[in-house]
Amino acid sequence: MTQSFWLFNHYLTIVADHTTTDGKYDLIEGYFPPGAQTPPHRHTRYSEQIYVLEGEFTVWVDQNKVVVGAGESVLIPMGTPHVVAALSDQPARGLVVAAPSAFARLIEATGTLNQDEVPDMALFTRISTEIGDEILGAPGELP
Repeated sequence: MTQSFWLFNHYLTIVADHTTTDGKYDLIEGYFPPGAQTPPHRHTRYSEQIYVLEGEFTVWVDQNKVVVGAGESVLIPMGTPHVVAALSDQPARGLVVAAPSAFARLIEATGTLNQDEVPDMALFTRISTEIGDEILGAPGELP
């Protein structure tokens, strides 16, 4: 069963998580409206692979900027500072494989059902710490 949540202006659908993958990975479908961007961050306990379904993502992996379009993918190794953004005037949609499983837990615990609802930041910080995620700056900043 899939579950969908808004998390900081990103619409994320959990397609598979630890309950269906034996903890090996999470599969997330992500929708970024035009202009949506993550803050600089890194995952210290899992890698992230993004496969673009529609539109394009601009991804800064450490100091390298990569623009990936439909049918292309980018790997973000564990521990690597990165930013993911939809900078064109079109939305972007893609699949994220996070391995091993952890990212879906953050989405489920802190995501909201309403796009305008602000997540509980204390809970977001606690779960991020528990799964090994580190926020390295504010949205709009680069790694």
